[in-house]
Amino acid sequence: MQAYILISTDAGKPWKVAESALKIDGVKIAHAVTGPFDVVAFVESTSIDELGELLEKIHAINGVLKTQTAISMPARLE
Repeated sequence: MQAYILISTDAGKPWKVAESALKIDGVKIAHAVTGPFDVVAFVESTSIDELGELLEKIHAINGVLKTQTAISMPARLE
């Protein structure tokens, strides 16, 4: 299972949050970005439960205010 985690942070914290997120197993990419969110992280997990655990770890990072998760959908079979 793959997902994008869109993260809002405290002011001045995007880079620290991105660095901390990269230390979490399952987080493959984390970038500070411009726009309505401050950090975008790409994660991989084996189940929805594991994804929930990843989210809990991301929420525990100092400076994280809220997240929004976009789960990648598998290719459509026609």
